[in-house]
Amino acid sequence: MPTIDTPMMMQLGRFLDLNAARHTLIVSNMANIDTPGYRTRDINFQAELARATGAMQLADFSPAVQRVQGLLERPDGNNVSLEREGLLLAQTQLRFRTGIELLRSEFRRISLAINEGK
Repeated sequence: MPTIDTPMMMQLGRFLDLNAARHTLIVSNMANIDTPGYRTRDINFQAELARATGAMQLADFSPAVQRVQGLLERPDGNNVSLEREGLLLAQTQLRFRTGIELLRSEFRRISLAINEGK
């Protein structure tokens, strides 16, 4: 079966994959709010997006996860902030929805080109 891999679709796929990876990290941070010594993890979204768009193949890309510095630490050593994570979760969901809408637009554009060519 033939595939449709336009440069825009490949870029949007990477954008969505990066958002999904960040979503997983945020949810993991929230799930560990009561784990003593747990340190908040995240990715530098802008840097990782630039790196992902430069990767030759999607399989070659894995975002760099890092500990978040400068957050207030509780006496048990945990530094997860539900306010921060909630804001990042909303931002990530909005980016994901935007990516989906752009992908739909690309499919409509391709469909229109195919149907106009008949």
